[in-house]
Amino acid sequence: MLTDATVNALDVVMLVDDNDTDNFISKRIIEITKFANHVEVKSSGKGALDYLKQYENVPESLPSIIFLDINMPIVDGFVFLYEFEKFNELVRNKCKVIILSSSDNKRDIDKIVNNDHVIKFITKPLTEVALDEIKLGGI
Repeated sequence: MLTDATVNALDVVMLVDDNDTDNFISKRIIEITKFANHVEVKSSGKGALDYLKQYENVPESLPSIIFLDINMPIVDGFVFLYEFEKFNELVRNKCKVIILSSSDNKRDIDKIVNNDHVIKFITKPLTEVALDEIKLGGI
């Protein structure tokens, strides 16, 4: 079901998840729905931060949306968001963070959705319906 909302694809979105299967599924649904022209996949929060640092002054390479998992080793979603705050205004304004997690820990969810940079919480797996809702929400 490709809607008019999927016609205007985003240039770049980023998936940040240490689970390769989740990344594969999410990337495929983004590609099938033509939600984005390019999907940048990072298997760690550190890898995602390094990518943003590398391209922080190159707006066309920055993702419009970062789908971020909460539970990852070393640099989890919370640490990522803490470090994300330190980026310049260009990065913070261009990159919208959507939590994509299987976590049902209410405390974690409340803590992370109250972050200024998090615009939405989606429970895994990523679906076409969720992508349509994002597009219809004006992202």
